[in-house]
Amino acid sequence: MGFLYEQLDFQRTPIGDLMLRRRRMPLFGDTDIYEVKLGEDFLMTSLFHEAESQLSILGLAAVERDDLDVVVGGLGLGYTAVEALKDPRVASLTVVDFLQPVIGWHQSELVPLGKTLNEDPRCRLMQADFFALMRHAPERQLDAILLDIDHTPTNVLHQSNTHFYTEEGLAEMARHLKPGGVFAMWADGRPEAFFTQRLDRVFRSAESHVIEFDNPITEGTSVGAVYVARI
Repeated sequence: MGFLYEQLDFQRTPIGDLMLRRRRMPLFGDTDIYEVKLGEDFLMTSLFHEAESQLSILGLAAVERDDLDVVVGGLGLGYTAVEALKDPRVASLTVVDFLQPVIGWHQSELVPLGKTLNEDPRCRLMQADFFALMRHAPERQLDAILLDIDHTPTNVLHQSNTHFYTEEGLAEMARHLKPGGVFAMWADGRPEAFFTQRLDRVFRSAESHVIEFDNPITEGTSVGAVYVARI
């Protein structure tokens, strides 16, 4: 038995060729699997999104107040944003993505979570360079910033992103947080001690979490990391 494969969108972008595809695999029956690639990078799949969801759960749990103004860096397939909207304390959610086609997938509801985001009046999708906003935009006082863009602090999608992960770049981002605000970030693989320590030098406190989830493709367990830092 083979699998169904369908290319839903292909766009040339300033940072590489972007592809959205849908497939079915015998192992998962009639379940539609959505996948995103950028150039040679495999960015995400709808099969595995526990770490992206935990980014919102752990990040927002660290904020000790209500009426939250939250920014998510990186839209992807929408799992981080949708999980954030499940928190009733979230009053405003701005999701920033560099790639207009990714925003378009959700606005046209080409991907499954687009409808959820479109129907929630608290949510706004914004096409912009998240890293440039953190470095150059006027300070906007936020309760939480949740980031899911690069694979890891040292494995980035574009070299211009590397400044953000330095102490200087993290301090520039921290200016956008209210006292008691939280920065949380997803990364592939296990947490890296050097980055937790770097966060701890910029923020009042920092910690890392290991997110393990079943991987039926490998018949094993895969691992992601969520870093949480408080200003």
